[in-house]
Amino acid sequence: MTGPNLDLTEEQRMIRDTARDFAQNEIVPVAAHFDETGEFPRETIRKMGALGLMGIEVPEEYGGAALDTLAYVLAMEEIAKADVSHSTIMSVNNSLYCHGILKFGTAEQKKKYVTPIASGQKIGAYSLTEPMSGSDAGTMKSRAVREGDCYVINGRKSWVTSGPVADYLILFAMTQPELKHKGVTAFIIETDQPGFIRGKTEPKLGIRASATCEIVYDNYRCPVENRLGQEGEGFKIAMTVLDAGRIGIASQALGVAEAAFEAAVKYAKEREAFGQAIGQFQGIQWMLADMKTRIEAARWLIWNAALSKERSKHTGERYTEAASMAKLFASETAMWVTEKAVQIHGGMGYSKELPLERYFRDAKITEIYEGTSEIQRLVIARGVLGMK
Repeated sequence: MTGPNLDLTEEQRMIRDTARDFAQNEIVPVAAHFDETGEFPRETIRKMGALGLMGIEVPEEYGGAALDTLAYVLAMEEIAKADVSHSTIMSVNNSLYCHGILKFGTAEQKKKYVTPIASGQKIGAYSLTEPMSGSDAGTMKSRAVREGDCYVINGRKSWVTSGPVADYLILFAMTQPELKHKGVTAFIIETDQPGFIRGKTEPKLGIRASATCEIVYDNYRCPVENRLGQEGEGFKIAMTVLDAGRIGIASQALGVAEAAFEAAVKYAKEREAFGQAIGQFQGIQWMLADMKTRIEAARWLIWNAALSKERSKHTGERYTEAASMAKLFASETAMWVTEKAVQIHGGMGYSKELPLERYFRDAKITEIYEGTSEIQRLVIARGVLGMK
């Protein structure tokens, strides 16, 4: 699929083609194995880092590829088309981890904590959600109390993507609980220090090779120099980072929708019933037509959000609504398209012999993480109404 008629730069085409070749040759053959076992695909992630896929928008001085947001979404789409788990790890490293430190970190923090992640040698993570605090981040219970040149952190975080294997992560905790969301502060956490305890790994429906766990902080001592931004800026940092992250998730959703659609087209041409290919039946044709239309509409929204984010680097404008619209529409498209693809395949779509059932399971998470579809609608509506 070519997408909207925009002139891609040589660098954008190169990273897209690099991601496509790697995804089809290196990820597709092993995706089912990692889904079945739930193992973390460390070797393929390391190779992706060597290709520049773990720090696409990261400057070269910090180990990245120094490309733009459109290059990122092109590459993300290709990786997700092969396996959503790999693209989830890629998304967290690029959007939630590297982007946050590049935008809000000091020069020393960027050099120390971005370089090894962008190169794929280390794994990053982002930790906002708690057992009783998801979209309502102002109710979080984790506390960070300053004692001299350290913050002492106590609390429990949940649903930490890449948590079981992360070397570093961005943590959000309350420094002034009485201020609610204005009392949240961000920290860069080194996971090999005392007081950092990894909890149970979540047994998930999909993206099973993307490790997710709870994390407990028990008097964890974080140096003041590892604070990201100023005290009380954590909520702003979290929401700014999620704007970027939602573009990545939208691209991921587009990739898995495309994979399911292409499989459905191929099957509709080959499978025969009542003396003809099932693609000759109007019922199948209309499903394919709607799938194609939704996929291309999602692509336009994603590219618009990517271009808006790129402009924001120079103008400082927010691209919140564009990111939320792309994430909302693309994730719901992924769920709808994968369900229709399973239906077109009939019994074979329900079998683990084909990847259709994996696409279906993996697509669901795109409607949930980094802001549910309901939260995206809330964000979009508030923008329309001029509400903060």
